[in-house]
Amino acid sequence: MSIEIEAKMKVEDVSHLEASLLNLGAVKGPHIHEVNTFFDTRHHSLKSTDQGLRIRIERAREGKDDTITITHKGPRAHSKLKSRFETELRVNDAAAAASLLGALGYHPVLSFEKLRRKWTLDACNVDIDTLPHLGHFVEIEGPSDNVVLGVREKLHLGGLPIVRASYIALMLTYLSEHHLTAEHVALDAATQ
Repeated sequence: MSIEIEAKMKVEDVSHLEASLLNLGAVKGPHIHEVNTFFDTRHHSLKSTDQGLRIRIERAREGKDDTITITHKGPRAHSKLKSRFETELRVNDAAAAASLLGALGYHPVLSFEKLRRKWTLDACNVDIDTLPHLGHFVEIEGPSDNVVLGVREKLHLGGLPIVRASYIALMLTYLSEHHLTAEHVALDAATQ
């Protein structure tokens, strides 16, 4: 179990952000295509206690092997940034993992795709995410509030509001506000 400490901001100009990362000497990582499937009980017991449970399938553009992870996120702590306990478990078979969660009473709520560009700067993971309907976000995750906020300032993102909602909450809100129903929300071909 680890503690996830992150700041997430909505960004418009991804190319400018990536140029800033390069200028600061950040290390560029892979581009990842993700499929995130979130689970809850029929009575939404996880959501009601501010917890999350997902299966994530990741495939690097340069690779052909998937990385499959089951993640549980505990309730958010009261702090400047989004901070919560996180437990992750790698598995080999997403369908078997979903079957196991189903047997325990957890059922899929929503699945959505995401593109992630990974960077590292000053002991922080800086991930630039593109999601269908929602656009572009940057997540800065690091060992402490101060380190994360320091990287945020270095990247000149201090003027952007910190988004406290999770991607699943943002996606469900978008679908509800636009009177859409979906089990899976895919990236369009132009984004991929």
